[in-house]
Amino acid sequence: MPETLIKAYAKRGVPFAQGYGLTETAPLALILRTDEVDVKVGAAGHKVLPLSDVRLVDAANRPVGAGERGEICVRGPQVMAGYWNNPEATAAVIDEEDWFHTGDIGQADEDGYVWVVDRVKDMVISGGENVYPAEVEDVLYHHPAIAEVAVLGTPHERWGEAVTAVVAPQPGSTLTLEELREFCQDKLAGYKIPLRLEFTEALPRSSSGKILKYRLRDQLPESG
Repeated sequence: MPETLIKAYAKRGVPFAQGYGLTETAPLALILRTDEVDVKVGAAGHKVLPLSDVRLVDAANRPVGAGERGEICVRGPQVMAGYWNNPEATAAVIDEEDWFHTGDIGQADEDGYVWVVDRVKDMVISGGENVYPAEVEDVLYHHPAIAEVAVLGTPHERWGEAVTAVVAPQPGSTLTLEELREFCQDKLAGYKIPLRLEFTEALPRSSSGKILKYRLRDQLPESG
């Protein structure tokens, strides 16, 4: 959940709890209680389920420390046994120690609270640097001209991928790439600032409300 939305709820005195999980984890893995939302702003939560555990690992499946980014993995009795009649897909996500690899990138603090940074497959590699779209999106949501935004990588001759912002603007608002980049100057590292800006009336979403970035990629012109 974007921090701008969390803070909007807080201003109105509306308490809420936050949870993280997948269908494969039936479905919870992390929970952030209503009394923790203001203390751990933006966190997905802390592991609370009996006999269940959560850890973050690097590309070599080694646990990472607090403050480091890694793939979120879940192990416990609530995790699925496997995909029906699909041992190859099962082997791709459940390792030899029974850890389920979620495909989400997270970062934990010293207290064990986990922030979901992004999807592994959505990460943009621009000029050899890893850019997590969710971090950029969280900054862009503060821009008054933006109603909705999705950040993704598109092909770029020099950098490999260009950080691209697809924006659904607020009614009656206008925005240029130069204005967007200037807005980001003191908020993001240079390589994270969008190199390309595209517009759409509304972001395509699934029936559960998730933004379908693969559809956005299909809709974009070949070059910005």
